[in-house]
Amino acid sequence: MQDKRNLTMLMDLYELTMANGVFETDWRNTIAYFDMFFRRVPDQGGFALMGGVEQLVDYLQHLHFDADDIAYLRSLNLFSEDFINYLAEFKFTCDVWAVPEGTVIFPQEPIVTVRGPIMQALMVETMVLLTVNHQSLIMTKANRIVRAAQGRPVMEFGARRAQGYDAAYFGARSAIIAGCSGTSVVKVAKDFGVKASGTMAHSWVQLFDDEYLAFKTYAEQYPDSCLLLVDTYNVLHSGIPNAIRVFDEVLKPRGIRPLGIRIDSGDITYLSKKVRKMLDDAGYPDCKICVSNSLDEYLIRDMIFQGAQVDSFGVGVRLITASSEAVFGGVYKLSAIERGGELIPKIKVSENPEKVTLPGVKIPWRFYDRATGKAIADVIALHDEKIDDAEPYELFDPVYTWKRKVVTDFVAVKLQSKIFEKGKLVYELPSIKEICARRVKQVDSLWDEVTRFEKPHTYYVDLSEKLWKQREDLLKQISKQGEKG
Repeated sequence: MQDKRNLTMLMDLYELTMANGVFETDWRNTIAYFDMFFRRVPDQGGFALMGGVEQLVDYLQHLHFDADDIAYLRSLNLFSEDFINYLAEFKFTCDVWAVPEGTVIFPQEPIVTVRGPIMQALMVETMVLLTVNHQSLIMTKANRIVRAAQGRPVMEFGARRAQGYDAAYFGARSAIIAGCSGTSVVKVAKDFGVKASGTMAHSWVQLFDDEYLAFKTYAEQYPDSCLLLVDTYNVLHSGIPNAIRVFDEVLKPRGIRPLGIRIDSGDITYLSKKVRKMLDDAGYPDCKICVSNSLDEYLIRDMIFQGAQVDSFGVGVRLITASSEAVFGGVYKLSAIERGGELIPKIKVSENPEKVTLPGVKIPWRFYDRATGKAIADVIALHDEKIDDAEPYELFDPVYTWKRKVVTDFVAVKLQSKIFEKGKLVYELPSIKEICARRVKQVDSLWDEVTRFEKPHTYYVDLSEKLWKQREDLLKQISKQGEKG
């Protein structure tokens, strides 16, 4: 989708004004570190999933200002001519680390880290956030829906309700990674090698003089994949009787079994029970029942709890828009600079405690229990710290510091991978299939208490002692400066 578009100018103006300001000062050659992290899991869930890395790579590989971009920026009369000339010859030279797609992620952890000339690190903020925020949001929502279905296939049906064609395309990609069995978007199926799903709309049935003729014509054209939409007029008194008649008259004589029927309206739980009995009595116990109609994880869970006879779900608007949670909420903050050969940590302080950032260059680690393979906790440590999983490690709550726990017999794994080195891609992008496998393994590593929908257990993301002390020292320094002021 991005191949023929230059997205370099998809940035907020302040990124350019700040870069120009830095360019005109002796901060010009400063190396900066920026972290992307998020503060809260959508839908009050227990975890989120990382998405958008492949599209972030594509964006960073194609960063350049076209001649018309340069002409436009010059026309704004905001930037020095030297800075304009710098942009005309711009080349991305940053180092970038990111958590691989499909990985379980938690608040406060750096999921993307950018290191490089401060002018460049400033200018990629919008696209880093836009790309990762959107796909992580949809992937997290879609996985909730998939888990609610308890092993029944979920098909992504949301393109027509998505907020723009990029949202439809990349949202469907995220849904597939999250566990959806297929998508209605043909281009996504083609580009990513996944199953294209779809049958007919109500307009097909309305087109014909009667419902029976519409079903008969469809079955004759698609005998091996015959799935009929039965709710255009009346599911129980028209749709299912006509579907069974077509199965008997068109498919059965050819020795072909029907694929299924779809219900898109009404009390689906009630209807599915009635439909199941009608199909079974007619000799079609293997005919699948697919349902759709503004579904989400809660409706699907309740339908299954109430005994709905449903074999698969088509989910559209509430998946592709993550309608229950409008944004993912990732932010991009300066965490450190290199100046005069010294690494200087930076912190943002706020009246809102949750907005106080973690200073310095950091690495997130995940501890897994060797015996069960389950995730124990995450630890954010400074980049020069070594975590030896052959030795006991004391975890402590960064707020209630007296809450401590010593863990043993664990495996410590770094969560980030290096993506770019001095602007050159050094990461082998995984296939959709490989990302899906990672997602399965990652979600399976969580205890059920963390994955439940209501009031999930809080998974602990702790700080190393060294990082905690660095943050506390900086906060004290800033507090003293405020007192002097």
